[in-house]
Amino acid sequence: MTSHSPEARKNVVNRLRRASGQLTAVITAVETGAPCREVVTQLAAVRSALDKAGFVIISTAMKDCLADPDETADDGTTAEQLEKLFLMLA
Repeated sequence: MTSHSPEARKNVVNRLRRASGQLTAVITAVETGAPCREVVTQLAAVRSALDKAGFVIISTAMKDCLADPDETADDGTTAEQLEKLFLMLA
C-alpha cells in the first residue's frame, strides 16, 4: 500500500485496528464462556472489518491501475493479479 493516499492508508489502518479490537473481544468471550451467539456475532464483526479493509486496499490499487492501465503497481502487481486478489475476498 505504498503508493496510496494517506487518507486511504488511514482508513485501512482504522479498519484493521477495529478488527483487532473485535478479535480481542472474541478471545475474551471464548475465555469467559460467553454464549455461542455472542462469540459468533463478534467473529462476524471481525470478518466484516477485515473484508472491508481488503476491499479498500484493492479498490485503491484498481483506481491507480485504471489511471494508467499499461503500468503495474509500485509493488509490481498487474491488473490481472488485482482481479485475482479481489476475487479472493469475494
